[in-house]
Amino acid sequence: MKTRLSEFASVIRSKNSGPYELTFDVIFRDKESYQRVVKSAAINAHSIANLYGLAPEKIISVINFEPALAIKVTIIRPVGSGDLGDRDIYGAQQHAPLMGLEIDL
Repeated sequence: MKTRLSEFASVIRSKNSGPYELTFDVIFRDKESYQRVVKSAAINAHSIANLYGLAPEKIISVINFEPALAIKVTIIRPVGSGDLGDRDIYGAQQHAPLMGLEIDL
């Protein structure tokens, strides 16, 4: 059975992590939801690369942080913040693909 990440998380957001990086925060409702998603290993460099059309080496880190029931992902920004062609100077609208990531249960 597959369930979208948005069914487990209370917060999924993105923001700049400097002008050339984006960070995604996934914060879970409860410990059980956090553990289920971590155990599924669905959030990894390859799945993030596929969602965002990037090469896996453009994924800087995927960090599971149990004390906050959160997963933090940082990627190299496809277009620098404020560069020609940038449509989201703050990086705040880049989390939408992550919401639909399917988690195998």
